[in-house]
Amino acid sequence: MTQAGGPTLLGIDVLWVATILAAVATIAVIFAIYTAVTVRDPMAKRVKSLNERREQLKAGITASTTKKRAKLIRQNDTTDRLRGVLSSLKVLQEDQLKESQQRLAQAGIRSKDLAYAVIFSRMVLPIVLGGGAALAIYGFDYFPAWGPMKKFGAFAMAAGVGYKGADIYLNNLIAKRTDLVRKGLPDAIDLLVICAEAGLTVDAAFARVAKELGDAYPELADEFSLTSIELGFLTERRQAFENLAYRVALEHVKGVVTTMIQTEKYGTPLASALRVLSAEFRNDRMMRAEEKAARLPAIMTIPLILFILPTLFIVILGPAACSISDTML
Repeated sequence: MTQAGGPTLLGIDVLWVATILAAVATIAVIFAIYTAVTVRDPMAKRVKSLNERREQLKAGITASTTKKRAKLIRQNDTTDRLRGVLSSLKVLQEDQLKESQQRLAQAGIRSKDLAYAVIFSRMVLPIVLGGGAALAIYGFDYFPAWGPMKKFGAFAMAAGVGYKGADIYLNNLIAKRTDLVRKGLPDAIDLLVICAEAGLTVDAAFARVAKELGDAYPELADEFSLTSIELGFLTERRQAFENLAYRVALEHVKGVVTTMIQTEKYGTPLASALRVLSAEFRNDRMMRAEEKAARLPAIMTIPLILFILPTLFIVILGPAACSISDTML
C-alpha cells in the first residue's frame, strides 16, 4: 500500500520546500541574534595595530645597535618554516614577495609575514584540491554519469580555484577597502583644508581628521592615523606619504600624496591645492553615482522578467483561468 504524497506545485513537493525555507529562516534568525549579541568595537583592533606601529617606530629610533633592532622583529615559527620550504624549492622570488606584501597592505592586513603563506598556498592548494578532485572523480568514481570532458572540467576547476583562491580573496578585500576609502576621501580632504587653514601642522591635521572620521570611515581613519604616526617618527617625512600611497590602491590617494610631497618640498599653499583636489574627488563621486543610476534600468530587467512579471500574470490571469476551468468542468 503506497502512501499518498503531499501537495505539489509544478511537480515540486510544497511541504518539502516549506520545510527547507523554515530551516533557512531559523538559521538566519539565530545568526542575526548572534551578531546582535556579540557586538565588538571595530576600532579596538585598529587602535592596537597603530599602537604597535608607534612602538616599533619609537624603538627603531632609540635602538643603537644592529642586535637591538633585530630583537624588534618577532618572527613566527610557522613563517620561518614556510620561508625555509619556499627557499629550498627555489620558488621564492623577491618581486613576488614584495607584490604579495603590498597586496596584503592594500587589503588592510599589516603583517608582512603572511605573504609567505599566500605564496605557499599558490603552490600547495592546487595540489591538494586538484589531487582530491582527481581522486574523487577518477579514483573512487563518485560521478559515473559524467562524461570525460565534464570530469576533466571539474578537475581543472578545482585546481584553478586552489591556485587563484588566495588571490581572489585578497582582490575582494582590496576592492571593498578601496571603495570605502574612496567614499570618505572628499570629506577627509575638506577636513584637511579646514585644519590647514586653522594653522595645524600636517601630522596634527592628519591625526585630527582620523579622529573625526573614525566612526564614519574607519578604514580611511586608520590610514590617516598611521600616516600621522609615521610623520612624527620617520626621519624622512616623504617616506610617510609614500607609505600611504603604498597601502591604498587608489589613484586619488596618490594625487593627495603627490600634493603633500610638493607642498613639503616647495612650500606651496596646502589649503588651496587640497581644495582643488576635494572638488575633483566630489565630481568623480557624483559621476560614479550617475553611472550607477544609468545602469539601473538594465540591471532591473532580469529581476523584473523572472520575479515580477510571472507574479503579475498569475494575479491578473489566475482568476480568469480558474473561472474558465470551473466552466469547462
